[in-house]
Amino acid sequence: MTTLLHRVLHAGPDFPFAVLRRHGGDTVDLYTGDIVDVDALADIPLGTPGSSVQPEVLTLVPYRQVRERGFAAMDDGAPLRCLVVTERETVSLDELLERLPQDAVPLVGGGFDVSDDDYADIVRRVIEEEIGRGEGANFVIRREFTATTEVPAERAVLAWLHALLLGETGAYWTFAVHTPGISMAGATPERHVAVNRDPDSGDRTVTMNPISGTFRHPRSGATGEDFRAFLGDVKETEELFMVVDEEMKMMSRVCASGGRILGPYVKQMSRLTHTEYLLAGTSDLDVREVLRLTMFAPTVTGSPMQNACSVIARHERNARGYYSGVLALFTPLGDGEYELDAPILIRTAYIDDAGLVRVPAGATLVRHSDPTSEVAETAAKAAGVLTALGVMAPAELGPTVDLAAEPGVEAALRARNERLAPFWLQPQHPAPVGSLSGRTALIVDAEDEFTAMLAHQLRHFGMTVVVEHWSNVHDPRVDVDLLVAGPGPGDPLDLTEPRVRRLHELVSARLAAGAPLLAVCLSHQVLAIQLGLPIERLDSPRQGLQLDLDLFGEQSLIGFYNTFTARAGTDAAPTSGVELATDPQSGDVFAMRGRGFASVQGHLESVLSRDGLRTLGSLAAHALAGVAAPAPAAASVSSRS
Repeated sequence: MTTLLHRVLHAGPDFPFAVLRRHGGDTVDLYTGDIVDVDALADIPLGTPGSSVQPEVLTLVPYRQVRERGFAAMDDGAPLRCLVVTERETVSLDELLERLPQDAVPLVGGGFDVSDDDYADIVRRVIEEEIGRGEGANFVIRREFTATTEVPAERAVLAWLHALLLGETGAYWTFAVHTPGISMAGATPERHVAVNRDPDSGDRTVTMNPISGTFRHPRSGATGEDFRAFLGDVKETEELFMVVDEEMKMMSRVCASGGRILGPYVKQMSRLTHTEYLLAGTSDLDVREVLRLTMFAPTVTGSPMQNACSVIARHERNARGYYSGVLALFTPLGDGEYELDAPILIRTAYIDDAGLVRVPAGATLVRHSDPTSEVAETAAKAAGVLTALGVMAPAELGPTVDLAAEPGVEAALRARNERLAPFWLQPQHPAPVGSLSGRTALIVDAEDEFTAMLAHQLRHFGMTVVVEHWSNVHDPRVDVDLLVAGPGPGDPLDLTEPRVRRLHELVSARLAAGAPLLAVCLSHQVLAIQLGLPIERLDSPRQGLQLDLDLFGEQSLIGFYNTFTARAGTDAAPTSGVELATDPQSGDVFAMRGRGFASVQGHLESVLSRDGLRTLGSLAAHALAGVAAPAPAAASVSSRS
């Protein structure tokens, strides 16, 4: 037995340690060191460039840290805790399994803090009050299994680790961490973000790993037929696409090259199988800044991210602690640079010094969500950890095949990409040609980070682009060629909301000045109001929906995330000289253009917009060209086929 393994196995409450098995390897890393609590991610004690001291650091990042991005979170005081490594050893998995405690950890009491019926009611309220009122596309609401134990935390997490190593498959990290007051053991399937240096090019590659869509293995055992049916489920497919969109927003913020989508792939575990993508790009940012700009995964929060945090604060009963935060391992490269590996803290059990045990689990709620099914999903996600805790008996499931290798599965996965934007599936290179090259744009961020993807696509055309928060844009006559009024959550008629009121002011003044304007989603609705069109709430929100449209003579497959819509009809005609692209049945206005402006309800920057790049270029060019062009003689209408 190694020295450090012996000390970990006989640890007292004041001896900090971490035991990590990564990527299903046959070895396990053990760490101990000094505990340092800091206030902000930038304070994580990494060595400075040129310093001879470059410690490895394992950081426990609580959910409340999302306030660094200005987002809402209940404050439970969970510390941003760093284990500054002073000693590390590697042992074989077999030796660790032989040495870890194998006796059960007795629990007292036990049950979910939110009942099945109450959780189903929360699901209904979120769909009606949040998604149904335009607050976002999807939200993750958690509940927790809680119990107590008299077993010391440092021993409990090692016993749970033993059970997880034997009972769970497919985990990205399987781990136990103990520090005074905070201990945890888990088997997380999902890497949130990683930064690695390419040994050939020297580039620092950022990778994210959105996982969504949950296939619960039947008791009889999972088959290829079952899984192919799951892959064809609209709700599960849209759920994955929406989180890919949200993480691509983050990739566009941290990577100069945007991000490329790889996949989809299959993540098969003992009781569940998920679908996933990998996103990759390059960045020169400090690894701590990469982590800050990507707090936190939409798979455990929702989208748009800022509003998702507000929805969580409204509907969850208490603070999250470390659930949906990350474990972040910063590994020095020896030249002042660091690599980062940061899995999401899900499928994890927590225990404090008083013996309170918590196992949080959440479900992604979308417009298609069935309350009963979402209740079952939270139970299924907690099941692997609850089995390791001895709360549930090991599932007696029939034999399960390698689902990814089953006939037809690869083709079904590949077919998903036929609906996605080629721009995000390929390496992205600037194409500074045409009328947009050399022009300038200011994008008004209305609290939806789709603006980062918009900026990346406009830069692709050769434009110089700046993104500014709506509260910082006061003068619509700002000295740029094109003002892009961006998307955001909420009701475009609610002028009591300062953000919406500012959009109305900017759009109105820009129109009056005759200065080029492009309006997207919420701002498209604001523009429609300014032009005299009514706004109505859709009977069924179009969150993560694709529509095949005729936009001014060009057929375009576009992704939508809207709850409200502008409508054209006989009772409400827009200002003369405005072209509309509408639905001939409902009158929904999908796009508008006139002298010096253009707008679109959909998200041309979304991965769901297969033809979005072309349409974005066309609308932006129209807005810029319209300054000098004569006004059309009359309005014309094109509509979706």
